[in-house]
Amino acid sequence: MLEREELIIRYAVMDRAVPHLRVNFIASLDGAATRAGMSGGLGNTDDKLVFDTLRTLTDVIVVGAGTVRAEGYGGIRLDPADAAWRVGAGLGAQPPVAVVSSRLDLDPSHPLFADAAVRPLVVTHAASPLQRRRDLAEVADVLVCGEDAVNPRQMVAALAERGLVQVLCEGGPHLFGALIEADCIDELCLTVSPVLEGGPAGRIALGRDTASRDMSLLHVLTAGDMLFLRYARRRAS
Repeated sequence: MLEREELIIRYAVMDRAVPHLRVNFIASLDGAATRAGMSGGLGNTDDKLVFDTLRTLTDVIVVGAGTVRAEGYGGIRLDPADAAWRVGAGLGAQPPVAVVSSRLDLDPSHPLFADAAVRPLVVTHAASPLQRRRDLAEVADVLVCGEDAVNPRQMVAALAERGLVQVLCEGGPHLFGALIEADCIDELCLTVSPVLEGGPAGRIALGRDTASRDMSLLHVLTAGDMLFLRYARRRAS
């Protein structure tokens, strides 16, 4: 059984002042990213504990608009114990959420905005619909990163300028793929669920171009038959 205090130590980043982009995903043994269309169907209480721990440790949660819709994201709010730990560590009680969207087909009344613990952010590009940008600016801070597509490197830089240097990306696959192609991934936390899913479920990363990035294994944790892997970018020696 996993313990929250141990997880905080195991997933801590050595230097929080250095920009660091961590991605968190779950997959079945045969590589499926979802069960019945949702990643949550592959998890359990131990995976939820790791999920919550990574949120506790981050400066900002980044998520694609498609994942917001598919996974039913609402206003994100850490529980009182996690919020208290953050305050004790010198962080804000609640991390903001940054939604990445090209089309900006987001309703300003969506619970992610309406029920947010702190004001969210929306990351888009200069060619996105201007009126939608103005509408969303009523409920979120809108960051324009890129000309006709969201530029991941500009996004990371824009977040860092706001003091949000520890970034946790929770998907989806297209955003993860874009981050891989832009070589922005510093760390992957991958839960391997002990199921064979089969069917048409997709991978955790989808992109237009193949982009190989070597990673180094930092740790392996187990809880029952669930496997928790932590990989970091392999640095040149």
